Amino acid sequence: MAKTNPAQFVRQVRQEINRITWASRRETMFASLSVFVMALIASIFFLLVDLMLSNIVQYLLSFGG
Repeated sequence: MAKTNPAQFVRQVRQEINRITWASRRETMFASLSVFVMALIASIFFLLVDLMLSNIVQYLLSFGG
């Protein structure tokens, strides 16, 4: 494998950094809001599933006592 001298490496890094397209403030806010909403939906879903399963288990255990 060919070795790259430090100056050439720094030039290549700068070229790669210039190719990066950063998200705008609006895109970042929209993505953050989307993640928050999806996390909220998932947490509500799992809360409801947990409540339903705990009620089913309590109902089934009530027959054994």
